[in-house]
Amino acid sequence: MKALLILALIGSSGIALADETTTAATQKPVVEPYDYSQHPDIAHVISNSAIPNVCAVVPARLTYEDSQGKRHIMEYHVMGNGCTNS
Repeated sequence: MKALLILALIGSSGIALADETTTAATQKPVVEPYDYSQHPDIAHVISNSAIPNVCAVVPARLTYEDSQGKRHIMEYHVMGNGCTNS
């Protein structure tokens, strides 16, 4: 009976550990605001957001991996593509 109880406890602790590992692996990176004084470690660009056709400053995002393989999402501001000099 004691052996059965010990096996049940060991089994449930393994499930809890696996669930914690899965949760940590699936968490999305935090969006980091960019400042011109920063020098980000960008080893590989994964994606960047499309710039809308508006004549205004709009937020944009860059998803990248650093030299350690960690994924980052950086938010910065750009001028939209809708301005003309006509």
